[in-house]
Amino acid sequence: METKTLETLLVDAADNGVVTVTMNRPEKKNAANGTMWDELREVWTEIALDPTVRCVVMTGAGDAFCSGADLGGQGGVQRHQLQAMNMIHMTIQAFHHIMVPVIAKVNGVAAGAGMNLALACDLIVASDQARFSEIFARRGLSVDFGGTWILPRLIGLHKAKELAFFADVISAADGERFGFVNKVVPHAELDATVDDWAGRLAAGAPLALAMTKRMLTLNATADFASALQSESLSQTVNFGTSDTREAVQAFLDKRPPVFHGR
Repeated sequence: METKTLETLLVDAADNGVVTVTMNRPEKKNAANGTMWDELREVWTEIALDPTVRCVVMTGAGDAFCSGADLGGQGGVQRHQLQAMNMIHMTIQAFHHIMVPVIAKVNGVAAGAGMNLALACDLIVASDQARFSEIFARRGLSVDFGGTWILPRLIGLHKAKELAFFADVISAADGERFGFVNKVVPHAELDATVDDWAGRLAAGAPLALAMTKRMLTLNATADFASALQSESLSQTVNFGTSDTREAVQAFLDKRPPVFHGR
């Protein structure tokens, strides 16, 4: 993966396999227009197919993560509303095809589709200045960008309805209390904390982490027998990899393992 600057995104690929995708419309609090949806879909598809990527960090430029969809200026190709929604659905589906761990680095407001993008990440680390809102109801809209699927699974049905119906703005601390924020840190410590987590994930065994991520997502709605079967199949694959042999040898040698994803 190469570092690059797009119209609405900054993509920074570090040597350790961590790719940081920054939504870069700070003057709009990184509200997503049509161009951003298109660029996110393209970048996420590229990441999903790139074996050198070990971890992804999603964040926003300036003082916001993402304030949701830009209802005032769509940008890009003009589409019928149904076409536009289909394009947005294709974008979030591309995000769910990323098999490596994804961290949301929430530096400010995450509202509407921006909140649901953060929720779709595997981990959320939030600044103590971050705020979250399922803002849709205030705009006369229903929840989208996958929020109706993921929010009840994270915090339960009734709490999800509370956030969606009232569209209140809640603090990062409340997000942690509700159970959808993993960690809240002082704003000045946000970068260092995410860098530490991303580095640790990037150093992990890629295939094992990918299969664990997939199983945790899919088995949330599977029966117990099906979950055990997927665990058995995944573990069988792991035992056939050089990464597992390296992990065992490193344990015996009393040294950190070096994983290569094969």
